[in-house]
Amino acid sequence: MNNNNKGKNMTNLKKLGLSALAGSLVAVSAQAGEIAVTGSANVTYVTGEKVNGGKTIGTDRDVAFTGTGEMDNGWTFKVSTLLTDTYTVSSSFTSLTMGSLGTVSFGSDTGGASYKYDEEVPQAYEQISDAVQTSANIVGNQMDSNSIVYNSPSFDIAGASISLDAEFSPNADGEGAGDGGTTEKVAAYDATAGHGGNFGKGYGLGATIKYAGLTAGAYGSERENRDPTTGSTKVRDAFEGVWYAKYSVGPISFGYSESYLDSGLNAAGGDNAATAKTVRTASGIFEGEQFSVAFNVNENLSVSYTDSSDNYDEQSNATTETADVSMDTKAIQIAYSMGAMSVKAYNMDTKNPGYDNDASDTSITEIALGLAF
Repeated sequence: MNNNNKGKNMTNLKKLGLSALAGSLVAVSAQAGEIAVTGSANVTYVTGEKVNGGKTIGTDRDVAFTGTGEMDNGWTFKVSTLLTDTYTVSSSFTSLTMGSLGTVSFGSDTGGASYKYDEEVPQAYEQISDAVQTSANIVGNQMDSNSIVYNSPSFDIAGASISLDAEFSPNADGEGAGDGGTTEKVAAYDATAGHGGNFGKGYGLGATIKYAGLTAGAYGSERENRDPTTGSTKVRDAFEGVWYAKYSVGPISFGYSESYLDSGLNAAGGDNAATAKTVRTASGIFEGEQFSVAFNVNENLSVSYTDSSDNYDEQSNATTETADVSMDTKAIQIAYSMGAMSVKAYNMDTKNPGYDNDASDTSITEIALGLAF
């Protein structure tokens, strides 16, 4: 074959290949779905009343990129990433909705299954934990990442609507990584590194029932504790649970919730009552309850009142457990919306913050102007 003809043939083949590739890319793009960009901006004024209490003005801006699409069989998918002010990824997940079979999700800081259950009482603005960290707010969040989450569709039984949520994590440490991540690959052969060290498998299961104006839900999770180091303080697997019930009649809503958190740590010696305690780090058991009532004045204005009590039980089996302490918070909130703009405020008073009976009581007031786009 003539070399010139051979060169021409190769050029034509390349052109044909590029044209075919371009055509296939156009076809894929046309069926790839859609992407939407949404966001919010908040300006807050916060003032606190305690020793050395101060005032501050803050800003918060979040942007979410969400892609959606549909497959030939009718199943749909969603891919979403939420960025904060500093362009840090706050949450990122991929979900697949399989019609009547439900939805499965994977990702980092997804909220897992538990986000539908913790502090689930009616509030005009923020949860109690916005002012002070409480045990109710973190129930189950050790499986926010590095896990698979399943949400069932709703089933109608005897006039009630029932849905189920389940999650599993092979390493329930709350940490996620892309494409398996280096730490996961290291952990595959080195149990003291990356995700392989202190925690094993984690499971979570929740159920929600709705009937007329009543909604009730319960969630429980268990995490395997294991410590390869000498002198382990982990004596049993961790268990966390929460349940709630709320009822709405006309413009008024009532809600009640209880939470329980046992990190499985050795309680020998306990923790001093006059020392701040970190949930899951301090030994002992954390129990909490919340009651709230909310009133929708009209379609734009709502107010609420919440009373929360979180109790720390040293569990030292001593005759007198001096470390036991109760942290109590009362919150009044108000919210007013005008289309894409909202004005919200709360005042939260806390006694024994940080489960420390020697700490000064706190009173925090926040006023926020929010814009959504």
